[in-house]
Amino acid sequence: MTDTTATGGIEATGGTGGTEASGEKTTGGPAVARAWLGAVGLSVVIPAHEDAHRIAPALDAFRAHLDARLGNGPGDWELIVVDDASTDATAALVEAAAADEPRIRLIRSEDHRGRGAALRAGVLASAGERVLLADAGLSTPPAELDRLEQALAEEYDGDHDDHGNHGNHGNHGNHKDREDQAPAAALGRTGNRLVRALGIPGIPGFRADTCGFALFDGDRARAAFGASVLDGPAIDAEVLRWVRRQGWHVAEVPVRRTPEPAARPRAAKAPGDRRRALKELFRLNSGGLAVAAVFIALSAYVFHGLWADLDGRYLKDALQDQNQWEWFVGVATDNITHLRNPLFTLAQGMPDGVNLMANATMLGLTVPLIPVTLLFGETVTFALVLTLGMAASAWTWYWLIRRRLVRSRWAAAAGGALAAFAPPMVSHANGHPNFVVLFMLPLIIDRALCLCEGRKVVRDGVLLGLFATYQIFLGEEPLLIAALGMLIFSLAYVLVDRRRALAAARPLGLGLVIAAGVCLPLLIFPLYWQFFGPQSYHSVLHGDNAGNSPRALVEYAARSLFGDAETAGRLSLNTTEQNAFYGWPLLALGVAVCVWMWRRRVVRALAITGAVALALSLGPWVPVPRTDVVLPGPWRLMVKLPLFESVIEGRVAMVCAPVLGVLLALALDRIVRTGTRELRTLGLLAVAAALIPVLPLPLAVRERAPVPAFITSGAWKGYVKDGEALVPVPLPDPGQADALHWQVEADFGFRLAGGYFNGPWGPDRIGIYGATPRHLSNLLRDVRYGQQPPEITPQWREQARRDLEFWKAGAVVLPFQDREAELRDMISELLGRQPEKVEDVWVWRVGPGQAP
Repeated sequence: MTDTTATGGIEATGGTGGTEASGEKTTGGPAVARAWLGAVGLSVVIPAHEDAHRIAPALDAFRAHLDARLGNGPGDWELIVVDDASTDATAALVEAAAADEPRIRLIRSEDHRGRGAALRAGVLASAGERVLLADAGLSTPPAELDRLEQALAEEYDGDHDDHGNHGNHGNHGNHKDREDQAPAAALGRTGNRLVRALGIPGIPGFRADTCGFALFDGDRARAAFGASVLDGPAIDAEVLRWVRRQGWHVAEVPVRRTPEPAARPRAAKAPGDRRRALKELFRLNSGGLAVAAVFIALSAYVFHGLWADLDGRYLKDALQDQNQWEWFVGVATDNITHLRNPLFTLAQGMPDGVNLMANATMLGLTVPLIPVTLLFGETVTFALVLTLGMAASAWTWYWLIRRRLVRSRWAAAAGGALAAFAPPMVSHANGHPNFVVLFMLPLIIDRALCLCEGRKVVRDGVLLGLFATYQIFLGEEPLLIAALGMLIFSLAYVLVDRRRALAAARPLGLGLVIAAGVCLPLLIFPLYWQFFGPQSYHSVLHGDNAGNSPRALVEYAARSLFGDAETAGRLSLNTTEQNAFYGWPLLALGVAVCVWMWRRRVVRALAITGAVALALSLGPWVPVPRTDVVLPGPWRLMVKLPLFESVIEGRVAMVCAPVLGVLLALALDRIVRTGTRELRTLGLLAVAAALIPVLPLPLAVRERAPVPAFITSGAWKGYVKDGEALVPVPLPDPGQADALHWQVEADFGFRLAGGYFNGPWGPDRIGIYGATPRHLSNLLRDVRYGQQPPEITPQWREQARRDLEFWKAGAVVLPFQDREAELRDMISELLGRQPEKVEDVWVWRVGPGQAP
């Protein structure tokens, strides 16, 4: 006897062996059918569409294997075929089989909705403790079920909340670790290549990103497919993403494919399958794209003053860093296009040159963006790197937070935004792209967490090595500070969960060794050049006040909504080095979140990490505000360590930006799921009160100093020969480096004496900013900025001759500027001749045979 129930386009048919059964479904949502035979051990779900040529052999094969493997009792197994509105005899063949075998069931759809809808209907109608997804073509033989069963039965020991997954999201307040947790699913390496090729985020570390042949825990399968909305082929990615976000483990199992599975006739294939998959994949990822659009809009808002007039505006608080970084862009382009060594140049700092590997040249971006630079210029590349780099950093932090810690997309987005747009990040955006473009750091952290899980140690170690190598070419100091933060977090985790930390130590250690093995051959020459090559140095002098004032931790930055530029200026090295300035409300929120969620180990570890980073950022000596007392700081322990001796210690506080971002995301994720409306509103208001004061303002801009017509017209070519240096007055240095922009505008046609870069000074090769000063360069600078010219003696003339000869000078160029008359008269007396007026500059020829 057969019973058929049809509502809203789906009908369920099942053999009952003389016992009547019924089915039901909901209109406009996933199809649901009541279990026909009560609980069963295994449910096999096969979606079918125009499969009359192959469905019968598939049913026979599964029936024979299941009887032999599980038994032939009514509660041993069931086989559900979901016919997606086939126009051939698929349904009739299944009905015939169901008449002979009560455990075979048919669900029919009146409309062709797609494989996803069919799978959802079949899984929701299943009653099995296990649910196997298969296909009518037997691309994987039924015998491979044994491998999946074995994998699903294996115990998985892991705390997914703190090792990189979400854990028990539904009960954070009473969180208990899922120890000895069996996998939620076992996936065979078969399925939709399109989904895999398009990079759909599936299970971390898994190649089997589809459910072509997959065994699920029954209850979890029904939960996952019940939460799905896609009807087409991309349902695989949707379901696996949902499973991952629950913190459920998924096993990957290599399975044998049928050599020549039964293929559907080409004419029966839906012509729009690929287009539909693309549309569904876009829909699946549209939320992430929306978040990316928000980040790009926020970044464009921060830099909109610069974009408004790229040729005529300059970041007001960049000091000389914009000139320097645009020069880095230009010199990388010039070196590569002329097939020169990208790690060195003689373009400035004549005659010694510049070790580019020992400077923040960001070759990882300046080289790939050479086409942009050639087409649109260095300033466009500079603005593009800042704008897209800041947005990309926010997005990868969002990606990491959502992948590992929270369910709510917008809670993760808020955390990512705070990590990338926190006050210290906006401060560095004035001219330090290497501290703004940090999109690789979340990827490095994620790969380290994958190593802790110990599943694919070799692969994850290799990827970690490649990621770290690339970050070296984006910024070494940010990587060093991030590594310090990760070390602090790891040690903190040992304190909060010693057992799991020690369990993760072995795969993590092995992975780090593998990563080092990948990095070493790739970096051995660049790092050798950096530390031992021409113009290398050993450490950089930053002075004794590079740490943060304790007040700087609770005050607001100059470009924060509630910031005061004068106060922030007194408490920082300069506007680009406001490395803390989180504001007391945001820090108070962080403390409150830590207290509220203290039971979560990740929160405890983050709290320790943030507190230690803030303490280290205070420097080796900590002045007590409003007193004359100075206390020793913890940075004293690190100030002499290799590499750390060159770090500006105040920058360590930047570790707190992602720490606060993660705490914010965890809090918002909990708040938005709070059942009481009043508590939810109160929580959101508290978050708003902490964030509003530190909202970023657009970066201030000013008019850019024009390049002299002497340079733009090419008139300089008649005064500076190949291999000679142009000597601007005053010489470029960290205080005034407009001449670097001249050189960029002249397409690096001449070399420069002086410069703004990191290079060695003295016999100990201590790192300094700019070229080694000489008597003439100091004299020109001092007179330009207010000192009276000295009496010009023969000794001064001889020193000027020696300095010009040292620089291999071809011409001294004095642009029209303040104190122009004093400078012109003094230089004329030094050189024993009057200058030529060319365009808008004064020029003295000083090449070979010209100097006094």
